[in-house]
Amino acid sequence: MAKKSPAKGRSKGKGSKYDRWITIGIVLTLVAIALSLWGPLRRFRISEEGKPAQQVKTVEPAPKKQITPEKPGKKKPEEKGPRVAKQRDAVPIVKPSEKAALVAIVIDDLGQDLKPAREIVSLPAKVTFAVMPGLPQSRKVAELAIQNNREVLLHLPMEYRGKNGKPAPGMLRSDMTPMDFLNTISDDVASVPGAVGVNNHEGSLLTENKEAMKFLMAELKARDLLFLDSLTSPKSVAYATAKEFGVKAAKRDVFLDNESDNEEYIHGQFEELARIAKEHGGAIGIGHPHPATIGALRTWIAEANKQGITIVPLSRLIQ
Repeated sequence: MAKKSPAKGRSKGKGSKYDRWITIGIVLTLVAIALSLWGPLRRFRISEEGKPAQQVKTVEPAPKKQITPEKPGKKKPEEKGPRVAKQRDAVPIVKPSEKAALVAIVIDDLGQDLKPAREIVSLPAKVTFAVMPGLPQSRKVAELAIQNNREVLLHLPMEYRGKNGKPAPGMLRSDMTPMDFLNTISDDVASVPGAVGVNNHEGSLLTENKEAMKFLMAELKARDLLFLDSLTSPKSVAYATAKEFGVKAAKRDVFLDNESDNEEYIHGQFEELARIAKEHGGAIGIGHPHPATIGALRTWIAEANKQGITIVPLSRLIQ
């Protein structure tokens, strides 16, 4: 057998020695890397990069005060300190006023002429117009009143007692047949457009006739019209019959101008009307388109305002 060459054997031993050192170096390198990443050297690395950020002290907001609803009947205690005047402290305390006094003024017999109607509508008060049917200016007077926000009544002529009166167009009489009676009412209503109700012109005889008043009130109820009893007779059953039929109705309190040319007398009647209104809360006065009546009314309106009396449309005082 041939012997191995010594050179060849030395080469093999030297290579093995180098391999061991290389392997050891690789292992040490891996260990150093592991220690730097996950070992005790890690914290030093972080401290070398920079100091940790200074901790900022945060202040938590104060908790909101919980507001609980007050218990019924339990008052919140007053806060001490200087009192701040509230707005209502500067408002004087006013005692409740006495019962309001309302007055309705009804002017009858309108429809013959536009001149007195224009004078009445110019007054600073809600005067009620009572317009007769079938007169030359009946429709125009009613339209004038409505255009100026004034209430209108049909001033319905009715049969009177005595022989001195003059029959008026559209008069209701006790000798009429029921059909004639109702047809006359229908024609009269149509001639005064916009009327909210009816009051009687004369009628001292017919308003005492219970059967005639039943026919009248049944028709007014069907038409939803109110009724004012002018009380031309102390024996009138018109108001009582209206209430029986469920018609809104009232009665006259004062005739204002029985002395049609005496302005002083008329003014005294206005004062009587005011007295009744103050005592009962409301009163109804009836006058006519006489110059003295219109003059006294113009003067009394200013006085009524000073006395706290309010002039209202008739319907305000009708139930």
